[in-house]
Amino acid sequence: MSGIMIGFIVWSVLTGILIVLMIYRATLVNHEDDQLFLSAGENSMAREQAELVVQLNKIEPIIKGVALASGILLMTLGGVWVYQSFQAPTIL
Repeated sequence: MSGIMIGFIVWSVLTGILIVLMIYRATLVNHEDDQLFLSAGENSMAREQAELVVQLNKIEPIIKGVALASGILLMTLGGVWVYQSFQAPTIL
């Protein structure tokens, strides 16, 4: 198996992880409320919203890192593919 094929497999796995993380973030955002009007007895709802914000703040840098790694790997693989295509002998 060639190195570029292994690179594309790694890129596919990274992109799959990115998609799963983005779906997870979307489900978290779906449960988040922009405003809460709570009485004194509904502190549990405020606590749940605070926990959602903490989870979102934890997952955002992970998503950005995986997206950056996926993009850099894709650009690198594209560059290697173009370089290899110029190095290959042409048949006329």
